[in-house]
Amino acid sequence: MHSPLTRRGFLAAGSGLAAATVLPGLSGCSALTGADSDPDTLVVHSQLGTTAPGSPTYLAALDRFRKENPGLKVKNLINGDDLAQVYETSRLARKEPDVVMVNLYDKTLAWTDVGATVDVKGYLDDWGLRTRVLPQALAEWTDAKGRVRAFPYFATNWPIAFNRALLDRAGVDAIPATGDELIAAARKLRAKGIAPVTVGGNDWTGQKLLAQIIQTFLTEDEAKHAYTTGDFGSRGAREGIEYFVTLRDAGVFADKAQGLIADTMFTQFNTGAAAIESAMSSALAKVPPTVARHTEVGGWPLTEGAVHDKPTILRTYTLIGFWISPNGTKKIDAVEKFLRFMYRPDTVARFIKESGRDMALRSDVVSTDFPLVAAAQQLGSKVGLALLPDVYVPPAAAQPLITATSTSFTRGTGAAKVRAVLEAAYRSA
Repeated sequence: MHSPLTRRGFLAAGSGLAAATVLPGLSGCSALTGADSDPDTLVVHSQLGTTAPGSPTYLAALDRFRKENPGLKVKNLINGDDLAQVYETSRLARKEPDVVMVNLYDKTLAWTDVGATVDVKGYLDDWGLRTRVLPQALAEWTDAKGRVRAFPYFATNWPIAFNRALLDRAGVDAIPATGDELIAAARKLRAKGIAPVTVGGNDWTGQKLLAQIIQTFLTEDEAKHAYTTGDFGSRGAREGIEYFVTLRDAGVFADKAQGLIADTMFTQFNTGAAAIESAMSSALAKVPPTVARHTEVGGWPLTEGAVHDKPTILRTYTLIGFWISPNGTKKIDAVEKFLRFMYRPDTVARFIKESGRDMALRSDVVSTDFPLVAAAQQLGSKVGLALLPDVYVPPAAAQPLITATSTSFTRGTGAAKVRAVLEAAYRSA
């Protein structure tokens, strides 16, 4: 896998971004004007601070941190989906923020390898914070060379949400547990004018569900191989693709799923226009009470010959971590204070209770005010786990896979064509 973040790659990624602006901030936020050279100002770059789930809790945490550390200022920089690109541009100018809060996916996979951020393993141990991290989270944030890319923080459960009220209206007596039952349920739902499974077939939500369905016949090691290399020619991968195509052409997914995006999916489920969705924790937390009270969470239905013995969900511990930049190492005492505060049990508990976030850290707190999030946290052995492929997909293939996903969700596209477009996404990787 070649890195897209060599200096040439950085320049290419950063072209046209010089004029990029940050969303208007609340108190303590500012435009991304580069790192603050003041040793008493910590610069944190995050997606939290506006409408992202957990933003109010995060901003309140910053206020508490400032009060507890009156001699240390915190400048909070905010970006949305373009955070990685904006950070890379600032790093090229050596004016990057001290701490970056972002997930491990696509561009960020290469940051530690090219020196855009630093290995935090030593800090994790020196500050005594390793024991706060769940073992699986630590494993997912550790690269092949044993480097820990960032301090793990947010995790997510990713079950399937079923609106029982809509299923009952359509005469579906039980949550579908097999492919045949799902197809039968889809027919009954459509007869009542209800979309069966809503999905963003034109973005990351569809890409994740497609990957989950393909893994019906793949072991974890086989899935890692497929999504690392782009080789979907194994028997299990071909059977998984055929299973997906069977479900798609039987009308399981919402009409024109290939053009839908996450926001459309969430709207359809949350308004009762669709009965089923694949929903990560942050989406479950936003399901309105009128829908949530009739919703159950579980796994994706399997079919005969599946390698799993229970319907599957996705789970990952790489949703948000605290990355330390080269500039951050110059203010490491301030970074330590900040991360110790964010790792404190009371701070972690507030994200769980107030925002319905799943965490990569140890905690006995449950999201009781977010019943669907809590239900997903408690699924345990009732479901099987499919592999979330994010950390295995080469960065250069990440966006082409979204295009391949849209093609895959287009009715009538044969299994051979689906395999071909998935493998083609890796040719430039």
